[in-house]
Amino acid sequence: MFSITREPIDTAQLKAQFQDEESGAFTTFEGWVRCINDNKRVDRLEYEAYEPLATKEGSSIIEEVMQRFEIHKAVCCHRVGTLELGEIAVWIGVSAGHREAAFDACRYVIDEVKKRVPIWKKEHYREADSTWIHAMSDQGCSSCGHP
Repeated sequence: MFSITREPIDTAQLKAQFQDEESGAFTTFEGWVRCINDNKRVDRLEYEAYEPLATKEGSSIIEEVMQRFEIHKAVCCHRVGTLELGEIAVWIGVSAGHREAAFDACRYVIDEVKKRVPIWKKEHYREADSTWIHAMSDQGCSSCGHP
């Protein structure tokens, strides 16, 4: 399951979906808003997504990870809107019978989301102009041209 939300990510609710007796491993990844990037002080971030394509591509990634790795479940939730320092921008959870598959699958999901899902972030700096950063690449989105 892949989702986009405008609300703060509820990690307890997401984690609760993974409770089962078959899984011996559970891994998560949380991407947090940090206070510095490229030696610039960051005050906050804004995320935008082309939601129909983002949801479709994110769901494809989850389907791929389910087929590629011996896992039981995978979930990714990405936030859009304005986020303050310390807030969670992206959360991924993976359960499996064993830790290696769970770790590998979790890494695969975040790497592919950053490459393929049309989500952009705008960094608001303390002492400099704001900058849009394309989460998929430095080139912008080929399908819609967003910076």
